[in-house]
Amino acid sequence: MAQVSATQSIDINAAPDSVLAALSDYAVVRPQILPEQYLDYQVISGTSGGGTVAQWTLQATSKRSRNVKATVAVDGSTITENDENSTMVTTYTVSPQGNGSMVETTTSWKGAGGIGGFFEKTFAPKGLNRIQAALLGNLKSRLEK
Repeated sequence: MAQVSATQSIDINAAPDSVLAALSDYAVVRPQILPEQYLDYQVISGTSGGGTVAQWTLQATSKRSRNVKATVAVDGSTITENDENSTMVTTYTVSPQGNGSMVETTTSWKGAGGIGGFFEKTFAPKGLNRIQAALLGNLKSRLEK
């Protein structure tokens, strides 16, 4: 099984604390910035920051979806979502960048072996990068209003 990962970043003209607060708000902000590939999003417990649990279906392609139940941890300027249903981990790291912030998100998981794993490692990150870019673009639009 090979490690599969996808990373995307964006500069946002907003203070790092504001960006971190928005990203860790799973009750109000998160549902508003999720792209169309996130289906049936709901918060199970908590509302913001560490200890929050949320679930959704990630519809990566018309034939591939994943049910995610993420438990959130916050450590300084990094938000980590650990999926209870798989090995998938998503991190959001917020750093000062000029007069604003840079946000980087990485999603990784243990992929399949064999030929299926080869295709997963080759194509899944490209599709996930598009989803990540849409989420970060929505966050940028919201914070730069």
